[in-house]
Amino acid sequence: MEEESGVSPPTPTLPAEKKETTTAAAAGETPAISLRSFELADVDDYMVWASDERVARFCRWSAYTSKEELLKYMRETVLPHPWFRAICLDGRPVGAVSVALNAPGSGDRCRGEIGYVLAAAHWGRGIAAEAVRAAAAAVFREVPELERLEALVDVENRASQRVLEKVGFLREGVLRKYFSLKGTTRDVVVYSHLSTDYPLLSAK
Repeated sequence: MEEESGVSPPTPTLPAEKKETTTAAAAGETPAISLRSFELADVDDYMVWASDERVARFCRWSAYTSKEELLKYMRETVLPHPWFRAICLDGRPVGAVSVALNAPGSGDRCRGEIGYVLAAAHWGRGIAAEAVRAAAAAVFREVPELERLEALVDVENRASQRVLEKVGFLREGVLRKYFSLKGTTRDVVVYSHLSTDYPLLSAK
């Protein structure tokens, strides 16, 4: 399974979206995906993974049981977010990837954090890895001052660790008792990719 990574840093500021699309995939390869901004009309597709306990296991949010609550979250958090993208197959969202940067002038504008989530029906197909690769490439291109993109992954979330390793993120180490998740203090694995590193690998 492939699940959301990380703990959100401060409120991000990023440029306007540019649609990212992978090349078409042949039979047996990773399916072609695109990244785009969410719309409220995507709520039914969003609910597929947002209501799934398996998907929510390592996420800071609990599985949604109310479409109205999810719409509220989309209005207040997803739509205003400068870089919160739908991972799409044939134009329909099957997951999400987001990037958060510290605000300009904070002194930490060089660092950003990536997070991602994917519907369970699409786990194990390389889709999350391809979305991470595409998002990272877009952010480094759009934000010249960004030098480091990092991900913080629960030590027990091996699937998410494999996603990052598959595309070439470097495992740096473990931060012990780093944050609280649903009443339990968790250790996290730190991954990073620098703008000066080799380009990330395709998941194909």
